[in-house]
Amino acid sequence: MGQSNIILIGPTTFGSADPAPLRLIEAAGYAVRRNPVGRKMTEADLATALDGVVGLIAGLEPLTDGVLARSTLRVISRCGVGMENVDQVAARRLGIKVFSTPNAPTVAVAELTIGALICLLRRVAQMDQTMHAGGWEKLSGPQVRDKTVAVVGLGRIGLQVAAYLRAFGARVVGVDPMRSGEVDGIPIVSLAEALAQAHIVSLHASGSAEILGAAELAQLRRGAYVLNTGRGGLVNETALQAALDSGQIAGAWLDAFAEEPYRGPLKNYRQVLLTPHVGYSSDEAKRQMEIEAADNLLRGLRETA
Repeated sequence: MGQSNIILIGPTTFGSADPAPLRLIEAAGYAVRRNPVGRKMTEADLATALDGVVGLIAGLEPLTDGVLARSTLRVISRCGVGMENVDQVAARRLGIKVFSTPNAPTVAVAELTIGALICLLRRVAQMDQTMHAGGWEKLSGPQVRDKTVAVVGLGRIGLQVAAYLRAFGARVVGVDPMRSGEVDGIPIVSLAEALAQAHIVSLHASGSAEILGAAELAQLRRGAYVLNTGRGGLVNETALQAALDSGQIAGAWLDAFAEEPYRGPLKNYRQVLLTPHVGYSSDEAKRQMEIEAADNLLRGLRETA
């Protein structure tokens, strides 16, 4: 196969733990082109990197109308869940098939959410840092049991998080504009109703529109906790900082940020747990996502041959 059968790999770590997905692509006769810049590609990077490319294993690159219109792409296979970086209207207009891997990260994100929540409440990271520095500081914090948790976004991940929370004895309320009544025994309420009663808010919504700004954080119980494994834009980081300073928010865990890599002031707060957008990144989930992304890519290429 010639130049017109090149596959571009966007995510820099794709196939690094297990080369099986790359082998699948190569065994089908395609030439693999790795990310040429070693980071998330910009529109300018893509203008060059997509030259002669028919299929893209995508991460979070800005796949705008302009980028897609200038490309020779037939298939975009997103290795992940969110699709906000892909102009799907433009893709449909241009006849580009678009796939994602929504199932693979569910358990990985849900498990990390519970682990981070317990770590946050019981101040595990703070005690760990103190002991590594030679100290011996015993700290206390609340349990999950009997707390009210507002789960915002009841998709696959939100529902799995809710199931785990209920196993710990928490009371869960759901916020999701696409649902009403009850889902799996979880009452669906408005965001305002949820915030008024929640000890903990866990964000699993799709999209990047702000959910928790200054007004919403002020509606929470004083001393509440905020978790975000969705997109960075869901939480106003400046408003969160102010709420932490005032004591309105007792602590937060953020796995997604408005700008990544994150270098902002929240790194100076001991009561804030920070992780570098790794909710999906269990060994099992990464392997499953990458294999599914490769399978989706090859299926799309067969369908558009």
